[in-house]
Amino acid sequence: MTPEQWWGTAISRIEPGVIELRGRPVQDLIGSASFVSVIWLMLRGSLPSPGQAALLEAALVAAVDHGPQAPSIAAARMAATCGVGLNTAIATGAGMLGDVHGGAGEQCVELLTQIAETGDARGVLARWRARSKYIPGFGHRFHPVDPRRDPLLSLVAAAERDGVVTGEYLRAALALEAELAPVPMNIDGATAVIYAELGFPAPLARGLFVLSRSVGILAHAWEESRSGLRNKGPMPPSILPAYLGPHDSAPRSGDH
Repeated sequence: MTPEQWWGTAISRIEPGVIELRGRPVQDLIGSASFVSVIWLMLRGSLPSPGQAALLEAALVAAVDHGPQAPSIAAARMAATCGVGLNTAIATGAGMLGDVHGGAGEQCVELLTQIAETGDARGVLARWRARSKYIPGFGHRFHPVDPRRDPLLSLVAAAERDGVVTGEYLRAALALEAELAPVPMNIDGATAVIYAELGFPAPLARGLFVLSRSVGILAHAWEESRSGLRNKGPMPPSILPAYLGPHDSAPRSGDH
């Protein structure tokens, strides 16, 4: 391996006076390509069609924020009161987006892919339940019906009619929703449909969610940084955590 190949990449070419993204001069993209189209370009190597870009943008817009009760946003707001910069506050929030909070979209793409490949929503669901009681992409602890579900799925259906997507993952999701009735699809399920229909591998569903939610994280961190408050914890100072006693931390019989 030559020194030049150490960080070799097909994504960008940077030389004196030259900036190319996937072979396209950045000056040609500025003012002509939308941000969402450049996201597609960077991940996929080509620019999306207008229909593909519109569908991806809808998914990104839908997941931007879910209030300070979301752990990622709460953490970013707390970080912003601790004297760190916005970059660290954003990193703190984005770093919270793991398998439990932020990973359901990725997991749902995997689930829908299995259903699309087998045509057996009931069987795939049974196998999934054998290893987890949580079905990613369905149900919501705040919303009886997630208000983002219907508009996103309507856009997918319209894109299918226009030949932008095949609709196979939409049908897989609706078949799974029927098996889970009356539990409805949530934002993670609806965006998983879009990412799968657009051909993004499951891990990128989480990456794209992180991009989307980072906008909300930034907005909340910026708002909190201007509050003038310092060292905010998860609860107001007037509320103290319950003291559970030393016995709860003492080793139990058989513990080593």
